[in-house]
Amino acid sequence: MSLGNIRTFRVAAVDLNGQMRGKRLPRSAFDKLREGSVRMPLSVMNVDIWGADIENSPLVFDSGDADGVLLPTDRGPVPLPWLDTPSALVPMEMYYDTGAPFPGDPRHALREVLDRYASRGWTVHAGIEMEFYLVDDSGDDLQPPENPHSGRPIQANAILSLRQIDAFDNFLSDVYAACDDMDIPAQSTISEAGLGQFEIDLEHREAMRAADDAWLFKALIKGMARKHGMAGTFMSKPLADEAGTGMHVHFSVTDREGKNVFDNGGPEGTAQMHHAVAGCLEALPASTLIFAPHGPSYNRFVPGAHAPTGACWAYENRTAALRIPGGHPAARRIEHRVAGGDINPYLALAAILGAAYAGIEERMIAPPPITGNAYDMDLPQMRKDWASAIDLFESDPLIGRIFPEMLVRNLILTKRQELARLAEIPADQHWFTYLETV
Repeated sequence: MSLGNIRTFRVAAVDLNGQMRGKRLPRSAFDKLREGSVRMPLSVMNVDIWGADIENSPLVFDSGDADGVLLPTDRGPVPLPWLDTPSALVPMEMYYDTGAPFPGDPRHALREVLDRYASRGWTVHAGIEMEFYLVDDSGDDLQPPENPHSGRPIQANAILSLRQIDAFDNFLSDVYAACDDMDIPAQSTISEAGLGQFEIDLEHREAMRAADDAWLFKALIKGMARKHGMAGTFMSKPLADEAGTGMHVHFSVTDREGKNVFDNGGPEGTAQMHHAVAGCLEALPASTLIFAPHGPSYNRFVPGAHAPTGACWAYENRTAALRIPGGHPAARRIEHRVAGGDINPYLALAAILGAAYAGIEERMIAPPPITGNAYDMDLPQMRKDWASAIDLFESDPLIGRIFPEMLVRNLILTKRQELARLAEIPADQHWFTYLETV
């Protein structure tokens, strides 16, 4: 690792809401990072969306709010090109003083899931489609951004419009340059269905690296949008009458020889793939809290609005929660289409891949793939409200096998506190809380 000429840098771990929690440090502290010189309270990993301690949290009241040790991941340092002063971020993970991983750290939760695949000699690869909005937040409510060419607010939908992409060329060019600097493998960009909505696809990588990419990419979009006089947001539905914001995860699994274990040489995929599909479907209702973690997340789950609400799968069908894309059999993969853009990418991948592994391990049987419009079918549904999603996540046995007990407990405490506090805030002001925190 090297900081170049940077005088100060940041260290940050990811909390349960996907936010960066850490410190700014002088250059002289860099060489001591791997010695465990950076300490933070363990409780900071599950503060609520406003950054407040969780009431009656065992991490605060039972342990005396003890410190943990932050140690660098294998990713950093990563430049932060949207800042005026040259700066870098070193991504970190939380550990106990004993050296044991802290079970409340979302990145450790994903690693535990990936270790299950590794025990079979398998490696998981994931590619992520990141949708986001550019908005004008200068008034009392959110509005579409101004067209940089005309200076007037965007008024027409422009799905797959090159004209709209070209209008935001300066912003998008800076995003791509920053992705190069940060080693985030940005691929295609499209103008999406909503006013000021875009999607940038991140190339398939080893799954932990893909989660890191998504986490850093969200920070990049928010920071670069501000540099261009706008706000960038991954809120699930920032504009009430526009399309929701999703995060689609494509994943496949390779064995020791590098062969895709989902590839049987044809379009249907292997039995292993079908078992993985079955596991994902089995866990889908109880995973709602991961894929829709905030109060406004549930505004996106409207039948027919391009956000899957029913537990089903299909070949080449975008109304299904799980889609098996076409193409060459060697690239056979599962596309999980449920998560909103406001998720914690580490928890989302842990939920998806943990469920898939459980399906493979138990040889779960998937129902037949659907044909036609999933929104017109009688299917097991995602939870329709935040409170019931919290309750089901807490009690579901499959969730208890995917995630550490401490993380489940901490997330439930966090979400119940947020649920109570958000109820005191008028709905038309919720965006002040979530615009750039998610």
